[in-house]
Amino acid sequence: MAAAKSDTRRAVAENRKARFNYEIGETFEAGIVLSGTEVKSLREGRANIAEAYATETGGELWLINAYIPEYLQANRFNHETRRPRKLLMHRRQIDRLAGAVQKDGMTIVPLKIYFNDRGRAKLLIGLARGKKIHDKRETEKRRDWDRQKARIMRERG
Repeated sequence: MAAAKSDTRRAVAENRKARFNYEIGETFEAGIVLSGTEVKSLREGRANIAEAYATETGGELWLINAYIPEYLQANRFNHETRRPRKLLMHRRQIDRLAGAVQKDGMTIVPLKIYFNDRGRAKLLIGLARGKKIHDKRETEKRRDWDRQKARIMRERG
């Protein structure tokens, strides 16, 4: 029996605030260039991408300000915790993302770091537009109403 695709993806870090602060359009999967100690630290499930973002410089895509803590057993061979990390994507995808950022004023936001079924670390990035305060309030209202609706349905059976 084959495992479902969602079962094989083990999320390491998730940017839950991104869906609240941004309106996510398209999502893309990107590989990440990591050192050995970074991979080991990710396998322990320790990473934070809440303040991270991606930018295009020199025709390459870079993940900026992502926090991957030092791997304790590596002592002097450790990595820098907040170093820029190169993202691996097809040229057309990078050009498309860079064009959307320049023309439309969109942002490239990291949504999730996970390991795929081959054991490779992947980053799910989204092309996003920032929400205004009234949009955030509306999202909050809709979420509260859905919660109340679910509670009422449970009570009635």
